[in-house]
Amino acid sequence: MSPRRNPWIGVVLWLALALPPVRHALEATMTLQMLVQIPLLAFAGWCMAAFMPRRWIDAAAAWNRSGISGFVLASLAAIVWMLPRMLDAALDAPSVEITKFVSVPLLIGAPLKISWPRAGFVVRGVFLVEVIAMAIRLGWLYLVSPVRLCSNYLLSDQQQLGRIMLGIGAAICLLLAWKLVWGRIDVDAARDR
Repeated sequence: MSPRRNPWIGVVLWLALALPPVRHALEATMTLQMLVQIPLLAFAGWCMAAFMPRRWIDAAAAWNRSGISGFVLASLAAIVWMLPRMLDAALDAPSVEITKFVSVPLLIGAPLKISWPRAGFVVRGVFLVEVIAMAIRLGWLYLVSPVRLCSNYLLSDQQQLGRIMLGIGAAICLLLAWKLVWGRIDVDAARDR
């Protein structure tokens, strides 16, 4: 069953991620927290966005013209949760951990779900270019920093995360280049809904 048809998939995923054994396992390394736990929380929010009443989405349509405001909101929230200080705080303070479990689905996943269909080719492209740039910037920072940026994680884990983020940025860039050169571009999505 697709997440679009069954938003309960998001609820089950969110609850599973909140279970202490799962939560502790995904927070054991910096890489797992940033590249597995946070994206899965955002995906849970993406799925659960289907619970939002249509009238709320329509009321926000003027504010979220072409999906731009939703993308900006999701980008700003994602930047906050990629900061080493926030990763540390989520491990050290239960209130920050709760904030992560609420804000990532609500401020990253749901806005992306609502904004993606509204965004045209150019807006989606700008958003994806910023995702690539953020992955490369943070990957480079984590890789070359001579000191630990997170006090709860080892320098080797930070450097591993940096290498993986550089690889993710390069992979997304290559995928987009391939799509632009040889793929099919859906121009119908460019209409503002």
